[in-house]
Amino acid sequence: MTAPYGEGMTTPPASPVSPADDRAHIEADGVPVADPGLLGALMSGYGHFTAMQVRDGRVKGLGLHLERLDRSTRELFGRGLGGGRVRELVAGALEAAGRRDASVRVYVYEGARTVVAVRAPAPDGPGAPQRLASVAYERPAAHLKHLGGFGQRHHGEAARRAGYDDALLTSPAGEIAEGAVTNIAFWDGTSVVWPAAPCLHGITMALLEPRLGSVRRAVFLADLPRYRAAFTTNSRTIAPVTAVDGVAFAVDEELMGRVRAAYGSVPPEALRPR
Repeated sequence: MTAPYGEGMTTPPASPVSPADDRAHIEADGVPVADPGLLGALMSGYGHFTAMQVRDGRVKGLGLHLERLDRSTRELFGRGLGGGRVRELVAGALEAAGRRDASVRVYVYEGARTVVAVRAPAPDGPGAPQRLASVAYERPAAHLKHLGGFGQRHHGEAARRAGYDDALLTSPAGEIAEGAVTNIAFWDGTSVVWPAAPCLHGITMALLEPRLGSVRRAVFLADLPRYRAAFTTNSRTIAPVTAVDGVAFAVDEELMGRVRAAYGSVPPEALRPR
């Protein structure tokens, strides 16, 4: 018969843990973290984000960023994320960092926990010409700017080791979707053609599409010799494409001038409206 605690026992029995108490105990380098709930959410890898360039406290396409965050939060977590709260979080982070110009990412995790990262701004001006290597890889839930970026990062790094600037993601049948971290568009001499395959419709793409003579249609690797030029877009830059695999493109300066002028015509929105 086991003696009750106090009769020959030197340590108390372990306290029972309620099955409902699933809070994690997390240590970093042997030190308990201050907010294990937040770190647990970050470690889960399940969430979404948006990336923006801030200049003098203003952002091109800010309303689209706020809409993206709210829509994706509703889809992933069943609740909204108010634009006013995001504005205040970003503005507060910029103030704490002592920056008016910055590259900013807003991450959203379970429970709509929101994390803002402020870094140095991307260089203004044209992006460097890009040589892309195609790879058969389709992002899961491609319409979301989600956190599962290992595949595209892996293929992008492999492309750079092979002497290219980045990867171009396609279906197994060779239908072009997007770059590893960009959208891509092609110029056929009449229209700017955005691939119709499932992809993330980036904010820069969304701003340019209605301001250029744009169409969406299926584009396959086998079609590339029919196009005169191509360019990529993301939150950091707009850049001409000079090659996809073995297909070369000339840099169409007139086209790139129109694209950059269209983007330049977008009025920035203040994070804190006066």
